[in-house]
Amino acid sequence: MQAVYNIAEICARHGITDVVLSPGSRSAPLTLAFARHPDLNVRVVPDERAAAFIGLGIAQAQRRAVALVCTSGTAGLNYAPAVAEAFFQQIPLVIFTADRPPEWIDQLDGQTIRQRNLYGAHAKGEFEFPVDTSHADAKWHSARIVNEAINLAQAAPAGPVQVNVPLREPFYPKAGEGIGYEKDVKIVHEHASNATLSPAEILELHQQLRAAGHVLVVAGQQPNNPGLLAALYEFAKARKVAVVGDIIANVGEVAAVQRQDIFLAGLGKDDKAALKPDLLITFGQSLISKSLKLFLRDAAPAQHWHLQAAGEAADTFRSLTRVVRVAPAVFFQQLSVLKTSEGERSEGSNPSFFANNQLASGSGSVGSTEYATWQRADAAAAEFLKFFFVDDTQPFNEFSAFRHTLATLPEQVALHLANSMAVRYANILGIPQGRQIEVFANRGTSGIDGCNSTAVGAALAQPGRPVVLLTGDVAFFYDRNAFWHNYPLPNLRVVLFNNHGGGIFRIIDGPRQQPELDEFFETRQLLTAENTAKDFNLRYFPVSSFAELEAALPVFFAAETGAAILEVFTDSKTNAAFFEEYRSAVKQAFS
Repeated sequence: MQAVYNIAEICARHGITDVVLSPGSRSAPLTLAFARHPDLNVRVVPDERAAAFIGLGIAQAQRRAVALVCTSGTAGLNYAPAVAEAFFQQIPLVIFTADRPPEWIDQLDGQTIRQRNLYGAHAKGEFEFPVDTSHADAKWHSARIVNEAINLAQAAPAGPVQVNVPLREPFYPKAGEGIGYEKDVKIVHEHASNATLSPAEILELHQQLRAAGHVLVVAGQQPNNPGLLAALYEFAKARKVAVVGDIIANVGEVAAVQRQDIFLAGLGKDDKAALKPDLLITFGQSLISKSLKLFLRDAAPAQHWHLQAAGEAADTFRSLTRVVRVAPAVFFQQLSVLKTSEGERSEGSNPSFFANNQLASGSGSVGSTEYATWQRADAAAAEFLKFFFVDDTQPFNEFSAFRHTLATLPEQVALHLANSMAVRYANILGIPQGRQIEVFANRGTSGIDGCNSTAVGAALAQPGRPVVLLTGDVAFFYDRNAFWHNYPLPNLRVVLFNNHGGGIFRIIDGPRQQPELDEFFETRQLLTAENTAKDFNLRYFPVSSFAELEAALPVFFAAETGAAILEVFTDSKTNAAFFEEYRSAVKQAFS
């Protein structure tokens, strides 16, 4: 078993500090190896699906690999949703799946499935640990593949890697027998390349930028990166280009445009034409805004550059012409040095909606270039929101409640947004500026299956930082086992918007027109979070009016409150009617 015990030592020597494991018998040697290692923080989460998302949340917060450990059989299959999310979000996970030895696969033995390459195309790689490590070459091989797995998981683009570990009995050391770690175990470190653009490439890109006319920068999902923000700010200022970013792009302190979800949903064809870029520059991963995605696909820019240091690049907008193989921060830093001179950019015309729309009339004295057009559209959308929500007679609804909640977020919070309506509301409304709020969401696969658990992982990883999860009832109740463990979460706050069903189906076109809406799409349920809060020792705040919400929020977010759930009860039909009012108002204001 020495080679198995050495797995923990190799992980620690590679800088892995956190391990999430789920109990099992076949995995006992792995469990003991990790649990007894002095440099590893090992947490036990019984539900493998929740465990994997908790591991993802820890890795997301710490920005380094986390190890997962489970027993044989379907245990590893329960990791699959989080593995897929990690793959598309490019988050490093090293997954150790205990297994039966190869001679017992497909022999009707208990807790045995086909575990090799368990995650298929949704893992960066898969390794099979030697079943017999008594020979010196096999021992060298076992250490080598663990090194390779960890390096692969962390190499750009990062992602999940499986190490399948077949184990024969006995699994446990004899009474009084200790286990040790070999300090001379093989360690292979891999350092990231520091690629920069060559002088010739810089000159070529600069010339194309000068000739491009209207340039638009769009940021996809990514973690907060101060170095990137500084370089992007200098580039945008020097080049006078608009920067557009969804809430999950974490560029709110730099992006001149953050409310594209509003005005792009209301503008007509002619007004959108004034916003079309000649050159589109993108970086990061997915977008939330369907309106922005459809606009960019329809815009069909002559050139589309995507900035990505490594890995397969997606052609999301059907216009990709060039993949620039360098980190986005490096690109913006190197290309902002060469500023455009007077007269290089052509003048554009104000789109018609600025001339006719009263909301935009006082939005500033910016010029008439396409850059200014995007800025003024964003300012008009901000004014629209302010006026739309001012009505004191509006019924209590989740959209307005969501807005009140966002406005009261603490400083330096890690904000987690569940999928379905929560992330969409937040993208429309935006977050308060100047509070250093970082936004997270499982938009790699956009599933509801691990939203609670990912936030729990973040809270465990950064106990000194407030972590807030905004979620709907279906996502919350689907992932209740996120709280089934023995670790305190004093910094976690969960705001649960409970409309007793999948309310999004009353809002999106298609299902809301169907007679089967209530039973087969919305799926009504009568659950509340009160018993969940009792089960897991969380403070519980139920509210069902604006007055109750405003009174509860300061207490709920207070540091001394500890782990808590704020449950906001609303009516699904009222929510749908109010959101339809919003959509109609957008069209009226911007058409």
